[in-house]
Amino acid sequence: MFSIFKKTGPVEATEAVLDMERIPKHIGIIMDGNGRWAKKRNLPRTMGHKAGVETIRRILKECNRLGVRILTLYAFSTENWKRPKDEVNALMSLLIEYLKNELKELHENNVVVNYVGNTDRLPIKAQEALKEAKEMTKNNTGVQMNLALNYGGREEILHGIRELVQAVEERRFSMEDLSEESFKEFLYTKGQPDPELIIRPSGELRLSNFLLYQGAYSELWFNQIFWPDFTEAHLRQAISDYQKRDRRFGGVKGE
Repeated sequence: MFSIFKKTGPVEATEAVLDMERIPKHIGIIMDGNGRWAKKRNLPRTMGHKAGVETIRRILKECNRLGVRILTLYAFSTENWKRPKDEVNALMSLLIEYLKNELKELHENNVVVNYVGNTDRLPIKAQEALKEAKEMTKNNTGVQMNLALNYGGREEILHGIRELVQAVEERRFSMEDLSEESFKEFLYTKGQPDPELIIRPSGELRLSNFLLYQGAYSELWFNQIFWPDFTEAHLRQAISDYQKRDRRFGGVKGE
């Protein structure tokens, strides 16, 4: 699918040697730069989004090969509804097309398809495609792909508070048991480890409302390249840089 966008030129990242015993369990990626990639080539923005889908295919396979357990992809934010209606419609159509055309291959590659965010606002066909993909792949044991759709970190925290209050009112949860860890059970990523690494291509240096609670101690990796040009080598470089960092979590080295 979208093979026209496969890369044939030289890789713009150094070859990284990885410690396979220290591969991040959970990686988050803010897929940024599709529109600018297209504009640079005098193409419609929708072509940039299609090119970005091909990158998802390749990076997902590489994550599976490396042993990454969870890959969370920021696909559509709560703020993205502000974009032109035609572009939003094209993105929703692309999501449906991706799931329809790729589901068999995803399943054969042992990928678990999941989604996080308030998906009730998505078109019915998109919701149905997501539910079908999740159901078909739920027993797979490979990398889990979280598609963050109509997702916002602040909205997720508010959603979690509402769920918490309801659980307390229904006596399913006691406020005495509330902690930073127990609150995670009310988030969209319930039961999942926090991302050790968050990647953002395109040159922007911010999280843009992505995994705000879970990413408190994530290592951040930024790159100037647009998402459609992001390669497996860039992923390995990000992981290599992550492995070189001293993760102290507020403590002192050696403690």
